[in-house]
This record gives sequence, structure tokens and C-alpha cells, in this order.
Amino acid sequence: MAFHLKIGKLGEELACGYLKESGYKLVEMNWGKKFGEIDIIAINTSKILVFVEVKTIKVYAESFGDNSANLLISPEDNLTKAKLIKLKKICEFYANLHPELVKDAGWRIDLVAVVINEKKAKIRHYKNIGI
Repeated sequence: MAFHLKIGKLGEELACGYLKESGYKLVEMNWGKKFGEIDIIAINTSKILVFVEVKTIKVYAESFGDNSANLLISPEDNLTKAKLIKLKKICEFYANLHPELVKDAGWRIDLVAVVINEKKAKIRHYKNIGI
């Protein structure tokens, strides 16, 4: 497996752990069709169906502060407007396939940004990033 795929997989695993600790119920991981993929599908404590895009980067600094300004690029930078438009389409497709999961609470798109180094990870959760 390519290095960037391993880092991405690790980021998704860390995001799943974070979401579970936050009370989310995981529904599916890496669900996709030929026109797109959703990293994590979950239901939050308010019964909202949440589609989670995970973006991960690895830094090689021994330590990194809470402020991501010291990074040349952040995971958030990797979610472009074009990627968000594509993600919204696949999420709408999934929501239409599974109206029982949407019910009255609706759905939203979240971003979980993960920055890792050799010893630790920092997770930032952005809710309702849809356009």
C-alpha cells in the first residue's frame, strides 16, 4: 500500500475512534460508487446522519503546537471546493438511498482534519461544512 494511503487509513481509524468517543454511531466506512466515496457515515447524538470527510497529513516535527500556522499545509487545505461539490453529490445519493437514516433529523457533511507525527495526533472537527 502506498504511503499516502497508509496515512489516510490511519487518519480514518483515528477519526472513527474520535467520533465513537463523541457519541456517534458508525454506520459505514469507505462507502462509494464509481462517481465518489464517503469516508465515514455516522449518526450523531441528535440522530442526524453525518457524512464525514477525513483529511490527514503527517508532519515530521518532534512536536507541533495547537496552532496549525506552523504547518506549511494543513489537512483542511486538501478539501477543495471541487472536492466538496463532488462529495455533496455522493452524500445526496446515499441519503436518497437510505431515507430511513435521514428521517426528520436530516443530514450534514462534516470534516475531520487529522495531523499526526510519530508520537501523537491532533484532531479538528468541523461540523456542517456543506455548501
